[in-house]
Amino acid sequence: MESFYTKSEQVQQIIKGLNLTKTLYVSSIIIGQPHIGKKRLVTHLFPDTPVVSGADQEAVESMMAASDELIITDFEKLPNKESLDFDNKRIIATANYIGNQQTIDALFAFIYMMPSLKERPEDVLFLKKAFLKEACNILMTDISQFTAAQLPTDLTGNSKTLKRSIFHYLISRTMGKAEIQEAIYNYLLQHLEGNNGYKEHLDLYEVPLIRSGLKKYGSQLKLSQILGINRNTLRKKIHEHAID
Repeated sequence: MESFYTKSEQVQQIIKGLNLTKTLYVSSIIIGQPHIGKKRLVTHLFPDTPVVSGADQEAVESMMAASDELIITDFEKLPNKESLDFDNKRIIATANYIGNQQTIDALFAFIYMMPSLKERPEDVLFLKKAFLKEACNILMTDISQFTAAQLPTDLTGNSKTLKRSIFHYLISRTMGKAEIQEAIYNYLLQHLEGNNGYKEHLDLYEVPLIRSGLKKYGSQLKLSQILGINRNTLRKKIHEHAID
């Protein structure tokens, strides 16, 4: 069974509504942005119900003929929604957007709008902790080194970008020298070309060196001394690389 967690009042109302109609032959649809937990929610509430993607009209029609209860994900991708007959069926659908409002109104008795993660800060905190635990397990990293508060919160793609940003954060902070060199090696293997490759890719080293130095020491004069270069040379490199 898919697990699902929320403290959002709006999402809890969706759960309440779906639970109240579990024994009725009525159809419901949840509409909201991609990667906000729509599929996870319905598979959590209806764990024994078959699931089919709306991207495959033939599969949808075949499974509807074989079952009186069905979960249809990506409902907006169905090319011929008007041909569907939901009579005496319990259809639970999810969609990333409404599409034709008249068609949605005709097919579904209950239409729910699910808020994005930006509107659910308590759920974001839970997901950050869950993704942190998952990332530490996969990367074999001590979770005590990190807290959810220090993790990035990239919600541009909801849970997809949130999870990716947390994995990137942990990887960038747990790589050793050899691993960093290997990453740069593979990058250069794909991108090194032309007649001025050394200068064009020098920023791979200079930009993080200068940025970290400025953050650590807070002074161009101090950093120039640490790096063993002239202060004017450091200023020139800061300007060349557009480092704030």
